[in-house]
Amino acid sequence: MTLLDDLLADLDAEGDRLREVVAVLDADGWATPTLAEGWTVATQVAHLLWTDEAATAAARAHLEPEPWDAIVRAGAADIDHFVDDGAHELAALAPIELLTGWDAARVALADALRAVPAGQKMPWFGPPMSAASMVTARFMETWAHALDVHAALGLEAEQTDRIRHVAHLGVRTRGFSFVNRGLDVPPADVRVVLTAPSGDTWEWGDADAAESVTGSALDFCALVTQRVHRGDTDLVAVGPGADAWLDVAQAFAGPPGPGRVSRQARQPRESS
Repeated sequence: MTLLDDLLADLDAEGDRLREVVAVLDADGWATPTLAEGWTVATQVAHLLWTDEAATAAARAHLEPEPWDAIVRAGAADIDHFVDDGAHELAALAPIELLTGWDAARVALADALRAVPAGQKMPWFGPPMSAASMVTARFMETWAHALDVHAALGLEAEQTDRIRHVAHLGVRTRGFSFVNRGLDVPPADVRVVLTAPSGDTWEWGDADAAESVTGSALDFCALVTQRVHRGDTDLVAVGPGADAWLDVAQAFAGPPGPGRVSRQARQPRESS
């Protein structure tokens, strides 16, 4: 198997895990609110459907440019809302239609990515991406939105070492996290040492770096996808640049999100 095949297998497994959860839901289950304001379980899956279809259009842009060009034009007309609007529109479908549509989009995306010529990059909302990088990005989104769905339904999401893809993307986007907010990138190198769900240790960066981030891979992945407040993680930053990074970390393309409110802030206050 090629690297792309391995990545697609991991993406497929992560999508299957989420599908198993939502496929058994009734209408009320699909309408369950999630921590993302205004988003239900249906909206979360609809967003994955919309972005999988957009990624397919991007992967096929070298063969058929018009579908991707149409997405770019729609984005230029309403950069702040068009992605979310697409999710809300699809979320209005009947659950079986939404699930069937996502099933088809997942297959179409895998086929389109396998057909991207070797060495060629595809357009995207950020910098152009290779097929392998696109799969990593789609894994990150699928995993993050699955977290939202599990939390909304009161379920514990079983974690595997597949989340290394998210952690790797989170490390690679350190500079982007600052630039995306109009901030200077701190010059010091940062070493990242994370404990995987299996107990293995994952490391990035120079062992002699003066600054570092350590902690659980799960907390790091949840932070860089803005699924957890920094104060609710076990992550430890050493050095001003590393500390600043954990305040702005963002592994996804697009404008900075609002992040998540801390657990303490979400607790109802007792009356005096």
